[in-house]
Amino acid sequence: MHHGGFHGGPHGGRSGAPGEGWVPGGGWGPGAARFAGPARLRLLEALAAASAPLSVTEIAEAVGVDQPRASRLVQQSVEMGLVERQADPDDARRTRIVLTERGRSVVRGFRGDRRDAVATALEGFTDAERGELARLLAKLAAAWPER
Repeated sequence: MHHGGFHGGPHGGRSGAPGEGWVPGGGWGPGAARFAGPARLRLLEALAAASAPLSVTEIAEAVGVDQPRASRLVQQSVEMGLVERQADPDDARRTRIVLTERGRSVVRGFRGDRRDAVATALEGFTDAERGELARLLAKLAAAWPER
């Protein structure tokens, strides 16, 4: 089954035809696979969550890939206009990676789609079931192993 390159996507794993995937601001549709690789989405999420620009090494760690793969992801994302390189003010030999406005828009879009999908899925839950789910998720989060 094809998931537009994003496994467990914002629509609960909705499948699509090859070449389809998530389109920023438009949900799932043709041509969106260019945004939807899971590693690229993790890269964008890591940059959105960071309090400062990240180095390629920090991106590799956050995304869970090796440094050469992180470099390729960054380069592809630069070419797509999702991120840009900036000189590190503390070390001119290094660059830091930041989201562009387009990259921030992509992140806002897939976060909103996930939020909407969760709200839709929870519509059939009773208040007691929602409370139990919240309790169990908190228990899972507390027990989650640190890297």
